Amino acid sequence: MNKCLRQLFTAVVVLFVVLGLSTTIITAVRANALNADPRNTRALYHEVGAQRGAILASDGTVLATSQPTNDAFKYLRTYAQGPLYAPITGYFSVNQRAQYGVELSRNTLLSGNSDAMLWQRVKAVLSGSATKGATVETSIDPQLQQTAYQQLEGRNGAVVALDPKTGRILAMVSTPSYDPNQLATHDTKAASSAYQNLLADTAGNPLLNKATSELYPPGSTFKTVVAAAALESGQYQPDTQIPAGASYTLPGTETALTNTSGAAAGANGTISLSDAIAYSSNTAFAQLGVALGADAVAKQATKLGFGSTIVVDNAAGNQQMTAVASKFPDAPADDRLALASIGQGDTVITPLQNALIAAAIANGGKLMQPTLVDRVRATDLSVISETRPHMMSEAFGQSTATALTGMMESGVAKENTSLALPGVQVAAKTGTAQIGEGNSNVDAWVMGFAPADDPKVAVAVVVHNAGSDAFGITAAGPVFRAVVKEALQQ
Repeated sequence: MNKCLRQLFTAVVVLFVVLGLSTTIITAVRANALNADPRNTRALYHEVGAQRGAILASDGTVLATSQPTNDAFKYLRTYAQGPLYAPITGYFSVNQRAQYGVELSRNTLLSGNSDAMLWQRVKAVLSGSATKGATVETSIDPQLQQTAYQQLEGRNGAVVALDPKTGRILAMVSTPSYDPNQLATHDTKAASSAYQNLLADTAGNPLLNKATSELYPPGSTFKTVVAAAALESGQYQPDTQIPAGASYTLPGTETALTNTSGAAAGANGTISLSDAIAYSSNTAFAQLGVALGADAVAKQATKLGFGSTIVVDNAAGNQQMTAVASKFPDAPADDRLALASIGQGDTVITPLQNALIAAAIANGGKLMQPTLVDRVRATDLSVISETRPHMMSEAFGQSTATALTGMMESGVAKENTSLALPGVQVAAKTGTAQIGEGNSNVDAWVMGFAPADDPKVAVAVVVHNAGSDAFGITAAGPVFRAVVKEALQQ
């Protein structure tokens, strides 16, 4: 072979190598990035043009499905009772693709592109049929979801209801809500306008799932965490007398902390730990938090999930659905510790976290991982995946859980009788957290569970900006009672 032929041969080989490398980079290495590039209209038409799988409630009620259309996108995503289920479903649109909720956390399964559905895709190719996405079955109870939404509609807040023994989320409501159908429309200008209008509503922030992504001061509901820390220390029992009084001056300050009722002051400057919960004594729990120390309270809070994002739904190859981390202050001075111990100051919490605290008490101290998806089915109804109960942590012992349950039952019997249900023992704790400039408004809370002797449901309710004269029992109490009553009728 002469020199010219060798050079030509070498050049051809080099060009083939370059071509092979570039093709490999485009089709393999950069495939995901190119498919996700918003300028890639072919990927958009491919994704929207596939028949996306349905999202169902626990009883088979359809929450989201794809309907055939005559336009270029082929299928329109539709949401039954959109605002009711928006925190669960999220939405899928030609503008933003999968956003929020199950639409995002199970996106590759719903679209049919998951590795778990490879065989289904192969069968579709061999049979000449179109690829269809998997069906996602959630744990949501439609009746319970409806009740919670109706009770909270027109106000700003959230409700979370859990099965304390398994962690299954039975209801998750966030208000004000939004209609995913307005964002899923194939009229891109209308979808964009609707999205911008939702973003502009900074007061209601309807796109934000307040059950998992908003932090509120928990008020007196946090006293259950401090009480758990006290009981776990071995130095306190429900009948242990602790310092209380009508007023308590925060350490190192001239700020006097008071109670909302005379009974919360106790007698002769002391009150039993049980009555301190029942009558929600601020002076008792502020002093108890300081006596226990920040480390003990923080350790108990951490065991219950504080300080960590909490996974609500997770599937391989998808973005996790999570709840933001609830926070207890790090090494606070005693005056800040006193406030934090009554759920004010620097303590903030999500409604999901408060429901988990109630659930841990109801479940003997065992904190179960919250879950939103029960199972995923392929188009032939075979089960691709199924969620199993999983314990997050053992937050405290059975004896502590039993003591807390009794103290919360006492609170309903002695101070919050409007939460009671005929023939059912209800364990609950109310909370009223001062917020706004000059404490001009409140966040109203109730968290708890029922029946106390064999818990079926744990619930947390928050009403944001409930009014300067509102209390947890008056604003959130009726919502809590209605949700618990509905859950026990199932």
